Amino acid sequence: MSVLGVTGTSTGVGKTIVTAAVAALCPDVVTVLKPAQTGLPLDAPGDVDEVKRLVPHVETMELVRYPEPLAPAAAARRSGIPTVSPAEVVEGIEEADADLVLMEGAGGLLVRFSDDPVITFADLLVEAQAPAILVTTAGLGTLNHTALTLEAMHQRGIECAGLIIGAWPENPDLASVTNLHDLQLLAGAPLAGVLPDGMSFLAPKQFANVARAGLSPRFGGEFDADRFVERVEELL
Repeated sequence: MSVLGVTGTSTGVGKTIVTAAVAALCPDVVTVLKPAQTGLPLDAPGDVDEVKRLVPHVETMELVRYPEPLAPAAAARRSGIPTVSPAEVVEGIEEADADLVLMEGAGGLLVRFSDDPVITFADLLVEAQAPAILVTTAGLGTLNHTALTLEAMHQRGIECAGLIIGAWPENPDLASVTNLHDLQLLAGAPLAGVLPDGMSFLAPKQFANVARAGLSPRFGGEFDADRFVERVEELL
């Protein structure tokens, strides 16, 4: 069994869609693990349910849920629901009957899952000895957010398994197009994928086809970063 984390430069960057896309193209048995879901009542579908809808054959696990839309540590403090520990996350990974466990974080890399002791998603990745995909945005501001997250990953010994833009706009602006070059400089490698905005509305078969076009061969897709950059730069 291998474990691959999915983290982001912030909340709302497309982590769940990237998680689903990687799961859709993986030829092995996949379990998607969400250590903590926030912002939803217990009876509402969460991120793992969204993945299951888009990729019906995947297995899912959600360890704890907090109803308020806050960082897990703050949501736990306000709700009185216990925090999730690194040991519980490792136990969940070990219980998964899968070849690959995709562990999706909440918010960004350093969002706290516990205040005492301080536990972040980065700590969970270190405990699981897992590399992580970094999901980022395309537009203005992404370079600083991405650089800070990559630096934090490096300082903690977390391998970046690939930098992926989680929601490429239908009509990209100047910053989005020019940032493609700079994001690859920050990562020290070609982009591992660019997924179009709006993928959550697709049916499973369509979703898999779009995922294949938007993820690099490392993740079972056909995405070529150089070709993509050349094509969008022609729009300038």
